[in-house]
Amino acid sequence: MSAVLVPGEAVSEIEEVAKTKKVVLGPGLRRTNDSVLACKAGVLCKKAPNMFWIDSYQRRYVPVRGECVLGVVTQKAGDIFRVDIGAHEQACLSYLAFEGATKKNRPDIQLGDLLYARLVVASRDLEPELVCVNSHGKKEKLGVLNDGFVFNCSINLVRKILNKNCPLLQALQREMPFEVAVGMNGRIWIKAKTMRETIAVGNAILATEFVSNDDIRKLCENIGNILFT
Repeated sequence: MSAVLVPGEAVSEIEEVAKTKKVVLGPGLRRTNDSVLACKAGVLCKKAPNMFWIDSYQRRYVPVRGECVLGVVTQKAGDIFRVDIGAHEQACLSYLAFEGATKKNRPDIQLGDLLYARLVVASRDLEPELVCVNSHGKKEKLGVLNDGFVFNCSINLVRKILNKNCPLLQALQREMPFEVAVGMNGRIWIKAKTMRETIAVGNAILATEFVSNDDIRKLCENIGNILFT
């Protein structure tokens, strides 16, 4: 399925499927009465059994519930932190949204801190809301990210390197140890042993944006020799 859609266009393929089966609408699609309309320009994609979304090149992030993002703390207002996640408005984060946080045991969050958090509220009618715990109340990899290097990229590149068929991150980790946090809002945080290795990993990720998976595999075969060139 590779139909190109523009905003406001009705998607008849999904409407036909929805008559007999349950469908799931992803980013870029919206149901209006009995019609399914595209709300952004791009290519219509499908994942079995009946999940549809529109894939498009974008740099402005539109919050989606359940996605993990990288944000910067910009303001503290009472019991709420304001976090810049690169969306149309800042997200809010309660001091209780951390593992083990209580009124007496508050997390040490400062202005300018970089956070890896998960969206629990993402609606066009409500401000985005973040938490730094999973569904079981555990921290896992969420929370404040110390040191390291963060850079911006397109959302398409984020989706590409997180795809299970993309061999890039696995190949880089075989060459050198490093930590990485990939935000669905187009921000990536990297921390390696040295600054040189950190920058090299970042450059390798940015260089693969317009490279096919087959070319990435060829690149990864000799990644150790060309990483620092």
